[in-house]
Amino acid sequence: MDIEEFYDADPRRRPSAEIELGTEWHDAHGSRYEVNWVEDTGELYVMREPVPHVNEDPFGGIHPHMRSAEEKEMTVHVVAQIASHDQLHQILNGWQAAMAGDGGAEWLAERLRAAGVATGPGDPISDDAVEVDPT
Repeated sequence: MDIEEFYDADPRRRPSAEIELGTEWHDAHGSRYEVNWVEDTGELYVMREPVPHVNEDPFGGIHPHMRSAEEKEMTVHVVAQIASHDQLHQILNGWQAAMAGDGGAEWLAERLRAAGVATGPGDPISDDAVEVDPT
């Protein structure tokens, strides 16, 4: 779902305080995530940006681009249910360093699973609709 659908799905979300836990999380595939916690619902959600395609021209120039359909693919997923501000900080202690490193999104997913707060089966930050370009 997109961010507007996310907020519209629960009337407690829009007026709630939110804590932003970084906008530069990356996974092993290069996808970028923004992570936020909604105080009134206890939801930790990620907004995932699609990975741009990169073409190299014959002169060595690098040209990242996205197809117009992909620009609308920023998706929101609730990945955890965390009851309190204190619990949030306890579970995600060290998130700033993890976000800055390689595999930050995988670190986040593992922390949520280890704490028993991850929502949904399997990898809570995976997106089955994502098509990975093999080139």
